[in-house]
Amino acid sequence: MSERIKAAIRTIPDYPSAGIQFRDITTLLEDPDALRHTIDTFVERYREQDIQWVAGIEARGFIFGTVIAYELGAGFIPLRKKGKLPGDTIEQCYALEYGEDCIEMHTNVIKEGDNVLLVDDLIATGGTAEAAVQLLRKEGGKIIESCFVIDLPDLGGRKKLDAIDCPSYCICEFEGE
Repeated sequence: MSERIKAAIRTIPDYPSAGIQFRDITTLLEDPDALRHTIDTFVERYREQDIQWVAGIEARGFIFGTVIAYELGAGFIPLRKKGKLPGDTIEQCYALEYGEDCIEMHTNVIKEGDNVLLVDDLIATGGTAEAAVQLLRKEGGKIIESCFVIDLPDLGGRKKLDAIDCPSYCICEFEGE
């Protein structure tokens, strides 16, 4: 099944700059069977996990996360870039190659000990995912797992999550291509 999903992901060479192999999920989203298999793979993995919340990282994590939340009977928490959410928020900043970025979520959503599933389309260096885990834990969430459609293992993102005791799952990976 993961090979079917992987085959639906287009690779665009030299985008956004020379030497980068961009993994484009829009072709997966355009393929009804591949999209259904992707969602079903996640839902079947987490159906018996008693998850109260699915947290999706802006923006592609919203695409998968809302449907997974619906199928699991869970609420959805959008994790957005700083300044994009109205109302009271809490933030977590993280380092970029050149500078810093922050993500936010609404405060007082998660109750202490609530089970949370973190979702995004891809894990590369893991900086955003690590910040998301820290943010959700600040609010009292228990991260059941972080899940991604794509892993780029050469960039070490999953190792970064392992280092903060956050298990992760990826449907497919693209090594060093």
